[in-house]
Parts: sequence; C-alpha cells; structure tokens
Amino acid sequence: MKRVLSTVCCLALCSIPVLAQKKAAPMSDQQFVTLAAQTDMVEANLGQLAQSAAASQAVKDYGHMLETDHTASYQKLWSLAAQANVTVPGAIDSQNNRAVIGPMNKLTGKAFDRRFIQDMIAGHTKAIATFKKEADDATNPAIKSYAQDTIPVLQKHLDDAKAIERGRTPADM
Repeated sequence: MKRVLSTVCCLALCSIPVLAQKKAAPMSDQQFVTLAAQTDMVEANLGQLAQSAAASQAVKDYGHMLETDHTASYQKLWSLAAQANVTVPGAIDSQNNRAVIGPMNKLTGKAFDRRFIQDMIAGHTKAIATFKKEADDATNPAIKSYAQDTIPVLQKHLDDAKAIERGRTPADM
C-alpha cells in the first residue's frame, strides 16, 4: 500500500511542471478594460460603504483611500479608452452587485470589518496578478502603461489591508 501511495505522489509531483507550463490566453483590450472598470467601480463603492459601515477607524480610512484611488483610476481608464478604441462600462454589472456589493451591504461593525479586509486581500491579490499579466501581454501601449502604472497602487492597497488584518494601522493612509 505504501508503494502505491508513493507512486501516486511521485506521479502527481512530476506532473506539476507540465501543468504550470500551460498559460491562460491573454485578455483582449476590451476584456481587460471592462474588468478594470468593474474593479474600480466595485472598490470605490465598497470604500464608500466602509466609511459608514465599519467599526474600526483604520477600516474607515482604508475605505476612503480605496474610494479616492479607484475613482481616479476609473477616470484615467475613461481617458485612455478613446485612444485604445474600447468602451468603459458606466455601471457595476449585476454579477458584482449580487456577489460582492449585496453581501457587504448586509454587514456592519466588526463583522463588516473582518469580511471587508478579507475580501480586499483576496481581491487585490487577484487584481495584481491580472494587471501584471496585462502589463506583459497588452498590445495597446496606453493599456499596457495603465496596467503598469496601476500595479503599485494595488500593491499598496494589498499591503495596507494585510496590515489592518494584523491589527496595525498603516502609517501613510
């Protein structure tokens, strides 16, 4: 039985490099702009919500920063859309309203704080990966530049959310 288990484990470990080599297809410029716009609108909306629903002042301040930064990012996206010949959505889609905004609207106080910070860590981790991929793969120079310029802001948001999760207040919020 131990040999069988060892063999299965070896085969599984040997197949990891093969699986890792498969790359996801790059997004089109329109897909990325739509995703970036949805992200900006959702984050700005949740940041605004945090300012009224959170218990912690650090979470309220973080929410204010999100609202400010993601509103500016969304405006920047609008300005480059014409150059890139893409459209920017003007409202949060129903999927984000239902899956992200809706559940957060039901929370207040410490329950809001916990869920909000967890969601911000997960969301910003995913956004950074997506923006890095777009910074590498984008064909349009304006979109490539936007993705590259946005990564440090997203990284700061992630770092600050992690600091809040650890019970620290980021110094430069």
